[in-house]
Amino acid sequence: MASPPPPPVDDDLIDDYTKITDAVVAAYILNATLIVPNLDQKSYWKDASDFGDIFDVDWFMSFLSNDVKILKQLPMVGGKVLTPVRTRVPRKSSPKYYLNRILPLLKKKHAVQLTKFDYRLSNVLETDLQKLRCRVNYHALKFTDPIVEMGRKLVERMRMRSEHFIALHLRFEPDMLAFSGCDYGGGEKERAELGAIRKRWKTLHKSNPDKQRRQGKCPLTPEEVGLMLRALGYNSDVHIYVASGEVYGGEDTLAPLRALFPIFHSKDTLASQEELAPFAPYSARMAALDFIVSDESDVFVTNNNGNMARILAGRRRYYGHKPTIRPNAKKISRLFLNMNNMTWEGFAMGIRTYQVGFMGEPNEVKPGKGEFHENPSSCICKSSLPNIPVYDLQDNPATLYQKGEEYSTGGFDAAEINDYQNIEDEQELADQEDLENKNNLPERELPRGINRDPSNILTSDHPELEEFLSD
Repeated sequence: MASPPPPPVDDDLIDDYTKITDAVVAAYILNATLIVPNLDQKSYWKDASDFGDIFDVDWFMSFLSNDVKILKQLPMVGGKVLTPVRTRVPRKSSPKYYLNRILPLLKKKHAVQLTKFDYRLSNVLETDLQKLRCRVNYHALKFTDPIVEMGRKLVERMRMRSEHFIALHLRFEPDMLAFSGCDYGGGEKERAELGAIRKRWKTLHKSNPDKQRRQGKCPLTPEEVGLMLRALGYNSDVHIYVASGEVYGGEDTLAPLRALFPIFHSKDTLASQEELAPFAPYSARMAALDFIVSDESDVFVTNNNGNMARILAGRRRYYGHKPTIRPNAKKISRLFLNMNNMTWEGFAMGIRTYQVGFMGEPNEVKPGKGEFHENPSSCICKSSLPNIPVYDLQDNPATLYQKGEEYSTGGFDAAEINDYQNIEDEQELADQEDLENKNNLPERELPRGINRDPSNILTSDHPELEEFLSD
């Protein structure tokens, strides 16, 4: 009997991660009690994991106790569990929107459940709220002990094989490729197979592969990633940890990458089936292991410029600095199309030229620019050490600013993010941060310590995803 495909690198995990972060900030803005968020158990991946199966819920509640009151479940009122009213917030809503629209509802109904809570809070917030995002993102959300322990074993085993290594987050699952609408050279067979999968998203327009590639929206193939890395100067003796799900085309698709970088590692090569057994049935927990190894790698590489890359880039800036290489797909796709008409030297020079600004250099993104999760500049001291060589960072963690105090940070406490974009969301109201003055501050001063109205309760959930999120 053929073995089943590996579990996907579950992008619901990082989607959960960002939703949880913003749910905490929303509760702070509303001066409300937060119920530990429910994770999506009905999406494509059908993962039955709940919050406490992935994250240390007691640590989460304790660490944030001075910011937001958090309960594990809704309280009883008159002998019955309080039933929240359900509502949805537009994408990228400002604090002012929450105070003007959600707070009156919360005061009236006493419990509000914010549904479909993905990217429902503005990227641009005042500094104190951004710092709260960092406290949640980089400190409060810790994986459970079993996940951390297994993740550390994988990192230790990679270090036993090589002092330094690259981690490659390879998004090349059939559903990802179908959603992208790109052509990957597989002819009519590929178009038929991916076209059948693409029909799952009823709101998608007809694909235009050439346009998608010109706009840099096509994930690099495994071979293209390998060629990019060789052009950037990485030799065949480099050890690569590959974090991926079911690669479309299987070993035939991976063969060119293996030829370029034959020293190939993954969870399955570093750990036994017995060791992975507690995690293997759950895509989110397997993804958490990949995230830990990717985060601890000396260089992290991704084949698409998606949310996973941005989240890890921000985290690696926050905890010191280690490079995150993202492909400048819009530019380098031209090189791949014309590669047969170029010398290797010309191709490599083109890659190096186009990749300037996409190599994860310390000052590559200016403070306040880009997605906050990619560039959490509000949380990083100016005394961080941007010029330390990457291999020295293991012994020189940066000093980071948190709530007016300095913390020397370390350890594993993050998760992954969704690389699909919800088509339905784009048909909603215009983004709130584009409609309102980005410098608007909340209309009332929020207390720094806990002084919450216990009658106001905020919950968030992760409803069934009919579409995947992508960039």
